[in-house]
Amino acid sequence: MGNSLQLPMSQYNEHDQERWAPEPPGNPERGVFERDRARVLHSAALRRLAAKTQVVGPGETLGNGQHIPRTRLTHSLECAQVGREMGKALGRDPDLVETACLAHDLGHPPFGHNGEAVLADLATGCGGFEGNAQSLRLLTRLEAKVVTEDGRSAGLNLTRAALDAATKYPWPARGEGPFGVYEDDLPVFRWFRDGLPDGRVSFEAQIMDWADDVAYSVHDLEDALHSGHVTLDALRSPVERAEVCERTVGWYAPGADPAALEPILARLVAQPYWPRHFDASLADLAALKGLTSALIGRLCRSAQDATVHAYGERTGRYDADLVVPETTRLECALLKGITAHYVMCRADHNANQARQRELVAELASAITLGAPGTLEPALRPAFTRAGTDAGRVRVVIDQIASLTDTSAVAWHARLCRG
Repeated sequence: MGNSLQLPMSQYNEHDQERWAPEPPGNPERGVFERDRARVLHSAALRRLAAKTQVVGPGETLGNGQHIPRTRLTHSLECAQVGREMGKALGRDPDLVETACLAHDLGHPPFGHNGEAVLADLATGCGGFEGNAQSLRLLTRLEAKVVTEDGRSAGLNLTRAALDAATKYPWPARGEGPFGVYEDDLPVFRWFRDGLPDGRVSFEAQIMDWADDVAYSVHDLEDALHSGHVTLDALRSPVERAEVCERTVGWYAPGADPAALEPILARLVAQPYWPRHFDASLADLAALKGLTSALIGRLCRSAQDATVHAYGERTGRYDADLVVPETTRLECALLKGITAHYVMCRADHNANQARQRELVAELASAITLGAPGTLEPALRPAFTRAGTDAGRVRVVIDQIASLTDTSAVAWHARLCRG
């Protein structure tokens, strides 16, 4: 993936390796970040991502019916592979970066960002809903792994450095915009951010964030080409490219000039590794895999080379930032824009999303009316202990966010139609 520092792994001090709740010593042959990675990999929350929407719903097929599109789980695994290689190349612990990548989408609710929007509306009175803050809540509270002597859940009880690496937005809600922690979870947030610069994102989290962008921009395009919603001929049309650029500005590159994006997209599509056609033959399938590999390498190498050029060997947790050249960011945004234009903005896709939003809202009402009996057993004590309506709403939100697309449909059928 381009230039690398060729350095031994940077050392992480004892403070970085501490856990929120004391534990007996583990296997001395395993590093603390190896243990963190294993805990996320074996978690129920990660497994549930197999039935959560990435672009289209789980179980759907594309094209000739043989191609299975990405889910949140396969996306997270691909993100982890990209992030691990980048982290190693930039002198960071690869297990730590991979842990952050595996964890980055754990808090996403059923139906992806569509479900997230509904939960954000429902949670206005209890501090809002944000997928990234929900991920932290899962890692530190909701996921079953470590319970303290006083009966308090410590979630997966990851190290400070792992929790920090998984935190893309290290601040609580502050008006509009994303955030990474709910007020309820500030104690553990303050613990793992102890001694760190306020509001600064760790180098590992920046690598995770870029690996996420690279993985889903490229792989969602691959799925869209398989589906037939995107055709290679369309991307060679100046008129079609101009429409994609307009969509990209509206969705992923606010403030950019669509006219300035068009030549960037034209140059990208003109690269020799772009296939001339795609009809799902063996040769075409291999060429499409070649395209995804080349695009991932292009986007990662650009960031790695720019970072090494800017910082040399100074790439510790907080003495360097990942440098992504502006043209590279725009290329990534354009790849996302292609999928948005041809897949996410289809009329049938929008109608399906409207039905999903209604389902989540109706399910929330039914769970609330029947709680705590309508909650899973692990969440009932929290609902009973909650001393305010806001606290009880938060538990209902936790329940809905934990559901997969398929289980949300099943719960809705049982509670709203049964």
